[in-house]
Amino acid sequence: MAVELCLLLLLLFCGSTVSEVQPIYKPPPGTLDFGFVPSKTYDTGAYHEPGPIGILFKIVHAFLYLVQPNPFPQDLIRKVAQQKFGNTQGDYQKPENVVLTLQAIYYEIGFIVSAALGLLFILLLPLVGLCFCMCRCCDNCGGEMHQRQKKNADCQRSCFATFLFVASLIISIGVLCAYAANQHLTSQVRGAKKLVNSNFKDLKVFLNDTPAQIDYLVSQYNTTKDKALSDLNNVGPLLGSRVQEQLGKEVRPALDAALTMAGAIRETKEALENVSVSVEVLQEGTERLHANLTDVKMHLSNTLNDSACSAAQAASTCNIIRNSLNQLNINANFSGLPGVSSQLAKVNDVLKIDLSSLVQKGYAAFNDTPDLVVNQTKNILSDIKNVLESIGSNISSFTKTLPVQKILADLTIYLTQSEAYVQDYFPLVEQYDFYRWLGCLILCCMVVLIVVFYYLGLLCGTCGYDKHASPTTRGCISNTGGNFLMAGVGFSFLFSWVLMIVVVLTFVTGGNVEKLVCEPFEDKTLFKVLDTPYLLNQQWKNYLSGMLFKNPNINLTFEKVYSDCKENKGIYTSLHLEHLFNINEFLNISMYTEDVALRIEHIQINLSKIILLDEIGKENLLNFSSSGIDGINFGAYLTEINKSVTKVDLLSFANDLEARADQLPKGALENALKGHANNIRMIHNQQVVPLEQAMKYVKARSTLNQSIRLLKRTSSELMVKVKNVVSAVNAAQLLINNNASLVIVQETKKYMDTIVGYFEQYIDWVKESIAMEVAACKPIANVIDTAVDIFLCSYVTDSVNTFWFGLGGSSIFLIPAIIFAVKLSKYYRRMDTEDVYDDSVEQW
Repeated sequence: MAVELCLLLLLLFCGSTVSEVQPIYKPPPGTLDFGFVPSKTYDTGAYHEPGPIGILFKIVHAFLYLVQPNPFPQDLIRKVAQQKFGNTQGDYQKPENVVLTLQAIYYEIGFIVSAALGLLFILLLPLVGLCFCMCRCCDNCGGEMHQRQKKNADCQRSCFATFLFVASLIISIGVLCAYAANQHLTSQVRGAKKLVNSNFKDLKVFLNDTPAQIDYLVSQYNTTKDKALSDLNNVGPLLGSRVQEQLGKEVRPALDAALTMAGAIRETKEALENVSVSVEVLQEGTERLHANLTDVKMHLSNTLNDSACSAAQAASTCNIIRNSLNQLNINANFSGLPGVSSQLAKVNDVLKIDLSSLVQKGYAAFNDTPDLVVNQTKNILSDIKNVLESIGSNISSFTKTLPVQKILADLTIYLTQSEAYVQDYFPLVEQYDFYRWLGCLILCCMVVLIVVFYYLGLLCGTCGYDKHASPTTRGCISNTGGNFLMAGVGFSFLFSWVLMIVVVLTFVTGGNVEKLVCEPFEDKTLFKVLDTPYLLNQQWKNYLSGMLFKNPNINLTFEKVYSDCKENKGIYTSLHLEHLFNINEFLNISMYTEDVALRIEHIQINLSKIILLDEIGKENLLNFSSSGIDGINFGAYLTEINKSVTKVDLLSFANDLEARADQLPKGALENALKGHANNIRMIHNQQVVPLEQAMKYVKARSTLNQSIRLLKRTSSELMVKVKNVVSAVNAAQLLINNNASLVIVQETKKYMDTIVGYFEQYIDWVKESIAMEVAACKPIANVIDTAVDIFLCSYVTDSVNTFWFGLGGSSIFLIPAIIFAVKLSKYYRRMDTEDVYDDSVEQW
């Protein structure tokens, strides 16, 4: 069955596994969601909890450890299994065989000694019983119905009764343990049918679910194909955008610089216009102020030429005033600034061509890269899609040719027949178990019969005992108690050796099964022994692989298979079925993925139709650089802008003039000078203050300042800047025309690796699913656990060991019970004669 099952699973897996493709560069593709492989939960829980009786099991295990504390003899078992005994007469006398025999005896010394004591018990107790009976028949050994009175008779009677009660109590506990173990084994055997049915159900689920899981693996190829087709259909946004992104690292900065320069041209025109207008406004104001100041200075000079200034008292003052007349003049002279009309005219000629529009056309052409990629890859992508469809068709057609259903049907029939066989023979097992239960119950009843006699003897003897009565006048109840005790002694001699035979046989069998099977199975040491090379077959290094694959050199061990199945891994991984059925030999789609990769690598994309900036735009940029704005005398403008309106503060000058007029003698000269001071104040208020504070002039001055500074920044190395922009555009255009193929190849490679990466994800997922989820072999481990750990060890061995432990303890304590019962019966039975004067020690 195992071989057929392996072949089935391998044939199923072959239709869903693909070979690996290892690209040189593997970008992280989008993660595909293949969902979860459909699986059902197995019902069997291969674990047994014995319940309250588990305490007895642990006690028995501790006792067995005392009897046999040695570890599992792996080496000894290997050597014994590899030796051939009995082929010739002298085999047993070979030194190596003698050594192995001594080692085996040393390991089993605890069981041997215990069994020897049991055999001694079996042989001696009936013999002692026979001698005891014959001795009593001769009125010896307590058989004489005569009791000598002693002073400590009451103390002895009490001690004997107590010891007998304790021994009977221990015997009772032992028989209860044996009875509980007997009942536990029977109940577990009756309940084992449910566990067996659960295992068969899980095996059927194991077989029935495997095809659905395989179909699911195959169907998930569509997820890979759909994702690949989606990427192929979106080759523009994916591949085209990648190419565009890489080229854009040089193209976009060049176009951005050209667009920035187009904006600079517009700003230059606005700045030149602002300079022209602002200078006219400021020239108008300063010219009117200059005329008024000149007129005031002329009238003031005429006044100072009056004869009154020749007088001695006024001459010095008039000279001071006359010397200060040069201060009455404007300071900022905007009329002398050079014009910018020629530069403005040239810039206007440059702006006749819309450079921004030309740059935007370059942007639009570059942004059409994804569409160009789509148009130029239609034929190749169509071929790739056909390849993907052929892969899916090949997988589907191949899986349909496999005889999956026939193999499944054969395995299901075999499993059904096995289940029917078990069901047919299970009543027979229950019947034999009933016979076993009945036999064990009879053994327990033997002990119970003995204990009942002892309890009745103690009860009747204790209740009917009269300490005032003499041995010859004891009551009927007391005498009956003594008879019950002697009956218990008689049955003890009759039954004890039978009980001990059963105890020895079950002890040796059950104890060794526990130490040599159950304990090493629990810690997997037993599997290590089975995995010993050349142990089970002297021609095979590995028995399991030799049996399954006819190749004993494959490293397949019982321990590894059991551990993997215990962890619910896939049977393909657990049994290393790749050695029996090489999947890649039956279905290898690497050639398809290589074909896909080859076709993608041959994608040719031509981007030479993209024009970033035509010659007209480049010439327009060069014309702007020769517009002459770099020849403007920006220093002269900035110097005049930073000057004050007049050379002297007119208010201060007027106040100083009026003060000096007060120093002159009263008369026409004083009054004339004061009139000129008032005129100067009026000019300050009406012309200077507006030039400094009026919005028209303030705005003109500010605009002129900003425009001049803007023009200064723009004109700084203008020719170099324009040439850099043109060079950047030319370099980007050259990259597109000549060197874009390298970028396209690199991005196409990444795009190809992304597509192939989807197949690799599918491959990895299929392999992981086959290893861990598909045909998870937990039911096989459950069958082994059920057969060995639960049924053999937990149900049978633990129960049998507990049975002999209880029955053996009861049998052992029958010996002191016999002694105390015989001693005590002398104090309960009615004697024929008595001697109240003899205090000597009683002999029997």
